[in-house]
Amino acid sequence: MRVFVTGATGFVGGAVVRELLDSGHQVLGLARSDTSAEQLAATGAEVHRGSLEDLDALRAGASAADGVIHTGFIHDFSNYAASVVTDLNAVRALVDALSGSDRPLVISSVMSHGPTEDDVPDPSARPDLPRLPAEVTVLAAAAQGIRASVIRLPQVHGEGDHAFVPGLIDIARAKGVSAYVGAGTNRWAAVHREDAALLYRLALENAPAGTVLHAVADEGVPVREIAEVIGKRLDLPVTSVPAEEAGTHFGWLGHFVSSDLKGTSTLTQKRFDWTPTRIGLLADLDHDYYFNQPS
Repeated sequence: MRVFVTGATGFVGGAVVRELLDSGHQVLGLARSDTSAEQLAATGAEVHRGSLEDLDALRAGASAADGVIHTGFIHDFSNYAASVVTDLNAVRALVDALSGSDRPLVISSVMSHGPTEDDVPDPSARPDLPRLPAEVTVLAAAAQGIRASVIRLPQVHGEGDHAFVPGLIDIARAKGVSAYVGAGTNRWAAVHREDAALLYRLALENAPAGTVLHAVADEGVPVREIAEVIGKRLDLPVTSVPAEEAGTHFGWLGHFVSSDLKGTSTLTQKRFDWTPTRIGLLADLDHDYYFNQPS
């Protein structure tokens, strides 16, 4: 299968590209810059120049492929609303290009939309879930002749991670303490990026139209335990921050550090014979690559 992949050089997308190529698929990867194009070409994938804002490029890439995997997202938390709008427009463009083709479309979503695969909230009732409209748009595309599915991602970890956990490490270094909010009993679901990449391929190949999948290995790691590993590795004290001070201490991460983002993949594992086999979050966090990488 020739697969158009957005976010093809990103942390998750790069692992998806390798999984697809290793399994005999061809990859047409979206690349915005010369550097990304060179990196992508080096993997053996074909390069498609464009960006998430370039809707014509997205439609062309989707039209030239047998299936699409959308892992791209602009992680600009200083202007998150704009990133969400860009993503929704990109999803709509991909749906337009694939309408009536019976080809697969797999997009990335987030765990906050529901603890189980069968939970799909009503966007009109949940304005606090800004990425939900993109998910609902794709699930509705099943009625437009698209084998559309959604993969909800928890905290994705592994070498090369530059997301939430590295952010906590940077904050701990800057503040001189490794902190959590309140009792720290709120939990984060997690998955290694190689396990997640396998699930994207399985969804591409097998997911029925209108399916939600959960890429969850660790169902819920207490945030306090994450802070404890960081404190141990940095030789810093571990302390609690009151909930009302979370934003001041953690900045843009305050909301996430305070949230309970647990989830399960029981239905996904049963339906798709997907069994996570990679290292868990806490064990992975004890590797040097989380602490030696530049901020």
